[in-house]
Amino acid sequence: KIDLSAHSDSKGSDAYNLKLSEQRAASAKAYIISKGIAAERISAKGYGETKLLNNCGNGAICSEDEHAVNRRLEFKLTFN
Repeated sequence: KIDLSAHSDSKGSDAYNLKLSEQRAASAKAYIISKGIAAERISAKGYGETKLLNNCGNGAICSEDEHAVNRRLEFKLTFN
């Protein structure tokens, strides 16, 4: 089983970032399915900017590199 978690940085509105991360998760899921993995084995969820890896939240002054850290896709593999 593959659990996909998509994330965004804090630039833009919270709603925009949530939608962006949901689209990122859906795109990754579609790509994995296109490579032959059964859709029922994949779950995908977008978290927007709710799980930042650093202190670059709304209003924080951060470099582009610091924001880039938060734009990510995480994979969790579960084997039976």
